[in-house]
Formats: sequence, structure tokens, C-alpha cells
Amino acid sequence: MRKIIHVDCDCFYAAIEMRDDPSLAGKPLAVGGAADRRGVVATCNYEARAWGIRSAMPMGQAVKLCPDLKIVRPRMDVYKAVSREIHGIFRDFTEVIEPLSLDEAYLDVTDSPHFSGSGTRIAQEIRRRVWQDLHITVSAGVAPNKFLAKIASDWRKPDGLFVITPDQVDAFVAALPVSKLHGVGKVTADKLGRLGVRTCADLREWERRSLLREFGSFGERLWNLSRGIDERALQVDSRRQSVSVENTFDQDLPDLAACLARLPELIEQLNTRMARLDASYKADKPFVKIKFHDFTQTTLEQAGARRDLDSYQLLLSAAYARGNKPVRLLGVGVRLQDLRGRLEQLELFGP
Repeated sequence: MRKIIHVDCDCFYAAIEMRDDPSLAGKPLAVGGAADRRGVVATCNYEARAWGIRSAMPMGQAVKLCPDLKIVRPRMDVYKAVSREIHGIFRDFTEVIEPLSLDEAYLDVTDSPHFSGSGTRIAQEIRRRVWQDLHITVSAGVAPNKFLAKIASDWRKPDGLFVITPDQVDAFVAALPVSKLHGVGKVTADKLGRLGVRTCADLREWERRSLLREFGSFGERLWNLSRGIDERALQVDSRRQSVSVENTFDQDLPDLAACLARLPELIEQLNTRMARLDASYKADKPFVKIKFHDFTQTTLEQAGARRDLDSYQLLLSAAYARGNKPVRLLGVGVRLQDLRGRLEQLELFGP
């Protein structure tokens, strides 16, 4: 039986800003772009959430909800440095770590020698160390698999710890709303609701083949999750899939010509980022991303295309034609091939 811990920092960016400037504590706070420059909320503290503010919300809308909202520009270098320190604490207990973001990770402590192998005590000590060393609170969930560990970490947020032991799995999952299942979004949840399925106990009444008929291959996943089964291993070595840059403009770009005029500077920034990659990556398909003024967006990529200005101009023109309306955000990027796996295969089968 595995012992998986999911650790999630509480409103990470905002927590660091309140730590470094105590005058911000207790006040509605959002980290993100300026409201008058079409910024968005990267994260916010719980005082701001009480006003209905949430991540990815336009900052202008957030200010309308809470006129006294304090807005702080992100300091990514600081957040990354704190994240590295937190991961250093993780590595004191296990090397089997799957990072999900700067402030969130899975840890497999099944074989950890610490605290006689107690996942609960390891999670307690991680939370204590992060607070003591960095003055950041984290929530943690302990369970036999990733699916349940993530649900558990959210169960007593903020600054909470929740444990689901193997003998508690069946009863806990049976009462769980199907909307909590990994991969179940609003559309699937609505469909399940129309079928009379609202909890995992309801879902267990369906035969596997019936779920496959209704939901295709995802039906198998639903059948397993409704019984608390999740065999996914931790992805310890997370590798880049792409590199990109994007820009949200203060004023909408009115037409294609205005968009094309912005391409050179974006490509220059992209090339700078590409130059930082090591030799284990190879550039593959170029792509462009457009977010129109009404927040609809599209991404277009092309296999075999070059990464020069002409190629990106062609991609951008085709992508723009999908909406043909003013643009608030432009992005350019390139998909990556991971050459390291190929090198390892050659070594494995080599002389």
C-alpha cells in the first residue's frame, strides 16, 4: 500500500507578499497585473476571496468587487527561490517528488525511513518545517494514491492536514460528489447528474461496460475512481513540452496588420528563452496563440514549419482568420522534442 502526500501552499504568492510586508496582512490582497493595464489576478489571499475574487479574473473586475483591494506586482524570482527552499525540505524526506507548480507537489513516502514510515508524521513535520523556516503555511493530504491525496489536501484548507487511511477509503469515496473526481469537469458532471449520478455511491451502481458505453474510455477511469482506485505513479522527472512567450496589450490590437507588427519582438523574446535550453531538447513545431477581445482564444501549430518570421506570420494570419476581431493577447512558441529519452535508448541497446 502506497503512502502519497499532496502538499499545496496556501495562496502562495500572496502569502510571500504578506510575509515580506506585514502591513498587507489581514487586508484583501491580489497579486497580478495593474487594473488599468488589463492585468489579471495571479492569486489572492483569503480576505480577497471573501469578496468573490479568484485567480485568472481580470484585475479590473476584481477592483469593482473590492474597491479597497491591494494589488501587488508578481516577483517571480522571489517565488521561485522560496519554491526551491520548500522542495529542499521535501527532499529531506524522499526523492520521489512530482512537482505540479511552484507551490504544489506530490511526494511518495512509501519507502521513507523517517518517523518509522508514518506518512502522517512526515506530513506534519514538512508543514512544521516550512512554517518555521519560511513562514509560509501549507496544507497537506495523506492517502494511498494521488487522486485521494489531492482531495485530502483541499479538505481542511488553509493550513490544514487531512489523512485518508486505507481502511477509510471505501466509505470516504462513497460519499464523495462525482464533481470531485479527477478529470470530471462541468460538462461531465452535468451529464452524470442527468443520469441520476451525484455521488460515487451512485456511480458504483453502474456496470463498467455501461460506463464505457456512456463515456468511452473515460468510463473505465470513472469506474476505478468511484472505488478509490488510482494506480498512477508519480512523474518524478517532469520535462518541458514547449517554450513560449505571450503579451497582453494595454489596448486591443484592432486588426491583423497590428498583430503582425508585434511579431518580431515576441520572436526575439522566444529566441532568448530557447537559447537557455540545454542540448537535450530539440525545437519542433512552431505555434501561435491568440486571445481575442471577448476572451475567446485559439492556438495554431504546424509540423515541419520553420521558426522564422515568415512562418510565424503565416501561422498568425491563419489563426487570426478564425476570429477576425480585435486581439488582447498574442503568444508565440515552439513544441519541444525530448532527445534525452533517445540517448538513453541508444545507451541501453548499444554495445
